[in-house]
Amino acid sequence: MNRDLAFPPEGRLPATSADLGRPVGPVSGRMRMVQQGTHLDLATLIRIVKEWRWLILAAMVLGIAGGIIVTMLTTPLYRSWVTLEVNPPKFDVVGEGKDLQDDSQRTWDFIATQVGLLQSRAVAERTAQDLNLVSNPEVAGSSGSVEDRLKAATGTIAGGLAVEAPKEGTLIRYSFTSPDPQLAAQIANGVADSFINAGLQRRFESSAYARKFLERQIAKTRSDLEKSEKQLASYAQAQGIITMGGGGGGEGQSGSSEAGNSLQGESLAALNAALAQATARRVAAEGAYRAAASSGLTADVNTSTQSLRQARAALEAEYSDKATELQPSHPEMVSLRSRIDALGAQIAREGAQVNAGRVNSLAQEYRGAVAAERALQGRVAGLKGEVLDLRGRSVQYGILQREVDTNRTLYDALLGRYKEIGVAGGVGTSPISIVDRAEVPGGPFKPNLPLNLLAGLGLGLLAGLGGAVGLDMLRDTIRNREDMRNKLGLACLGQIPKRQTKGDFIDDLRDPGSIVSEAYSSAAAALRFTTEQGAPRLMMVTSTSSAEGKSSSALSLAQNFARRGMSVLLVDSDLRKPAFRAANEDIGLTKLLTNDDEVLQHIAPTQFDNLSLLPCGPLPPNPADLLSTPRFGMILEEALMHFQMVIVDSPPVLGLADAPLIAHTCRNLLFVVEAGRTRTRQAAESLNALEASGAHFLGGLLTKATETSGNYGYYSYRYGELKDRRERIALIPHHQDA
Repeated sequence: MNRDLAFPPEGRLPATSADLGRPVGPVSGRMRMVQQGTHLDLATLIRIVKEWRWLILAAMVLGIAGGIIVTMLTTPLYRSWVTLEVNPPKFDVVGEGKDLQDDSQRTWDFIATQVGLLQSRAVAERTAQDLNLVSNPEVAGSSGSVEDRLKAATGTIAGGLAVEAPKEGTLIRYSFTSPDPQLAAQIANGVADSFINAGLQRRFESSAYARKFLERQIAKTRSDLEKSEKQLASYAQAQGIITMGGGGGGEGQSGSSEAGNSLQGESLAALNAALAQATARRVAAEGAYRAAASSGLTADVNTSTQSLRQARAALEAEYSDKATELQPSHPEMVSLRSRIDALGAQIAREGAQVNAGRVNSLAQEYRGAVAAERALQGRVAGLKGEVLDLRGRSVQYGILQREVDTNRTLYDALLGRYKEIGVAGGVGTSPISIVDRAEVPGGPFKPNLPLNLLAGLGLGLLAGLGGAVGLDMLRDTIRNREDMRNKLGLACLGQIPKRQTKGDFIDDLRDPGSIVSEAYSSAAAALRFTTEQGAPRLMMVTSTSSAEGKSSSALSLAQNFARRGMSVLLVDSDLRKPAFRAANEDIGLTKLLTNDDEVLQHIAPTQFDNLSLLPCGPLPPNPADLLSTPRFGMILEEALMHFQMVIVDSPPVLGLADAPLIAHTCRNLLFVVEAGRTRTRQAAESLNALEASGAHFLGGLLTKATETSGNYGYYSYRYGELKDRRERIALIPHHQDA
């Protein structure tokens, strides 16, 4: 070996692609971030179910057993059903002019109210009283006073009653549950009868209360009306107010209207009409007279005719004056009218006899008309003063009259409402009717054995799955390729199945067709793609803790490469608990670390061709001190001069400084993880320690895997159907020119 070969500081081998078979460059010092916990996806859940199948099956069995026990311990319960029909009332109760049956919102409110009343404690208590359940020990018990047993019976009925509110329609269904089928049907029917009777009684009581209230109000209003009428009559008598037409005005009637309806008002109106007629006659007489005078006729005043006209004018004035006080049908008025008519007839006869007295007659008529007009004007002026005085006295009369009208209107309204309440209270039909009565149930509805078994099975399955997932999360180990990639960030180069057969591990390595040998062959093939030049010439194999298959993997990979014709050296660098021992205990790595012997002097042959072993040698007291010297790097460099590949079996990482020191020298590292045993956090801490030393991770190797899925599904095909394939290949004909 060239003693002048320069080594890097601390015995680290030079990073050349020719020696190490990997790219040259600094190794990242970033700490590896590890995903903690279990990501629950379908594949993970299937794996958990397979791994914890016995726990899940046990939980399901316990759930089924619990369902059977619950069924056996549960008291049989019987249920009886009753169907009621709700018919909202059609008469107008609230006086709003609407029919409740035509209002869907009021209908649903009425149905909801009936559902609430059906579940009320009052109905339950009435049922207990109607059925005399106080004397039934099964319902009310056998101890306590009558009130206590009644409360117990009421609670039993309320607790066993279940009402189903209708989602559509007007049918209400309810049931009663009891351990006794006969009692269940009896109480269910009793609740229906008590509910209907209670409704009728409530309607009667409510209408009776309304009637009593209205009777009190009507009596009070009647008294107020009589009092106001007396006050109005007294005031009219005291003030001498006489109204015509026999009725008062409305509520808004003014004092002028009251004056117009009085006797003075009527007289003034009659005199105004007579004055208008007299004025018209005067105007006509004046016109006729002036026309006759202008025509040149000589007025021949006839004394007898003139006196007759004056007498008639006086009678007409007297008639008009008395017309304000007497009716036209009065005998005195009739007599005056007869005398006036008689005088008129006499004047007419005399006028007809004497044509010459035409002008005088016209003059007399004119003067009579003027006198009558003046007399009426005086009478009208006097009545105007009386009417104005009456108007002032009629203000208080109007106030009293309006009070009488208000009391009379209120009295009439109360009488009308009293009649309506009387009609509503007299309705004897109930808005609730029974459609289907309860019948004695033929069998219990609880316990339901199939349902309890199904529920127990479901709960057991959920409990088993929950327990399995919880335990799996608590264990948090690396179990498959996905865990290695997701949790540790390492590429899984191979998954070595757990040996299921008895025998020596060496026998599996000797048999190229064994599953273990095939698995390591696959891992060795994957190592060829970890660097640009193929499999690295120098690499170390380590693990988190001992007994994870680290040494077996190092031996298997070395044997696999040696079987391909490469000269391979397996170095046992575990100076504390070596896995390989040679026949000659005076040779080994510890000897080389303490002297300058050549490597070939300490190499021991193995039972495999092209595979040599550098054993540990005698156990030193200070392994870490020996591995930290530059001599360890020199030994590996000399070994690379004689062998095509050097595989270093390293001690585990946790708790020791040996593995980081070896990783600092070898640089290429294969990390071994035992499936289902290596915890994620421990493996992460080991990787961080190794990465801090500058190691280059080639990947991970999963050992003792129990999963048969994935890449190892082809073994059953390759070896299970090999005979059949050979038979089919043998059937292929051979051509002569082949």
